[in-house]
Amino acid sequence: MKNKNSGKAGLFEIGGERIGCGERRNIQLPVANLYTNTPVNLPVRVVRGREPGPTVFVSAALHGDEIIGVEIIRRLLVSSRLEQLRGTLLAVPIVNTLAFLHQSRYLPDRRDLNRSFPGSERGSLAARLANLFLREIVGRAEYGIDLHTGAIHRPNLPQIRADLTNPETLRLARAFGAPLLLDSQPTKGTLREYTTKKGIPVLLYESSEALRFDEVSIRIGVRGVLNVLEAVGMLPPPARKSRSTVIKPVLATRDSWVRASASGILRAQVSLGEPVKAGQVLGVIGDPMGELDAAVYSAVDGVVIGRVSMPLVHEGDALFHIAELAEPDSAGGVARRIRQAGLQKRKHPRIV
Repeated sequence: MKNKNSGKAGLFEIGGERIGCGERRNIQLPVANLYTNTPVNLPVRVVRGREPGPTVFVSAALHGDEIIGVEIIRRLLVSSRLEQLRGTLLAVPIVNTLAFLHQSRYLPDRRDLNRSFPGSERGSLAARLANLFLREIVGRAEYGIDLHTGAIHRPNLPQIRADLTNPETLRLARAFGAPLLLDSQPTKGTLREYTTKKGIPVLLYESSEALRFDEVSIRIGVRGVLNVLEAVGMLPPPARKSRSTVIKPVLATRDSWVRASASGILRAQVSLGEPVKAGQVLGVIGDPMGELDAAVYSAVDGVVIGRVSMPLVHEGDALFHIAELAEPDSAGGVARRIRQAGLQKRKHPRIV
């Protein structure tokens, strides 16, 4: 599926169109029609540098309610840094257009696009869209960055998830500059499972929650993508790069969820990025009558990388996502890294 022209000077072909060096163009890849016979497309912004280099895809909204990545790509595309680009950037701000229109994680047939890879040309709508995305986008790139968020009422700490046994993937994950890297095996049917099997270095950036914007997560994401483009030789380093902006992420080797032992109202006692110890109380579940007080304990030492924000919980609900660190003593530095990565003063493109 590799693009024969990738990394070479000359015309770049996608969706039946040819794009020359130094050009920028919007491409609309047909997906399906609505009931009204209105076409639905997969929108792609192709940005080609004047000089040859790698091809990288950056994608968002594989799940239609995960909208932070859409803003990250918008800011990326208006960045003046792209004027120095080498190679080809394939920016796909909204992969799952139908789900995005309905502010839903799922396609209209209730299928999860990110459990439908590699898909097929003659399968379900999800399978066809997955196949199209692989054929036209992933198959033309040497590297990729896929932008995600947590679910509704379930925010995530800004983090990179990837198969870090691949040395090149590990190098790019470190270059991204997220506060935490999670070495994890991909779930069956996901884009990351496909790219891992194919040996394509792809980073999955997770941050915040569905249907919400979070400025820190957006800043970390924009700068992370630019950092990766630098690391693969598509952008030169900025003229002035403060040492304080270089983030050394902590590495997590295992993760697990703490679930509710009872139904009721959760009073959480820990925040995202907070270090925890085995046996520590993470929260207490009570009931409206004041007759229940069930403590929720951490089973391991680690860092909170995800948590439920809705206090109303049922028995068995996933409440706190805990990552175990390769160097446990580094747990206390995660919150500092978040501040360093996302809260420093910087100029942003003017919103138009």
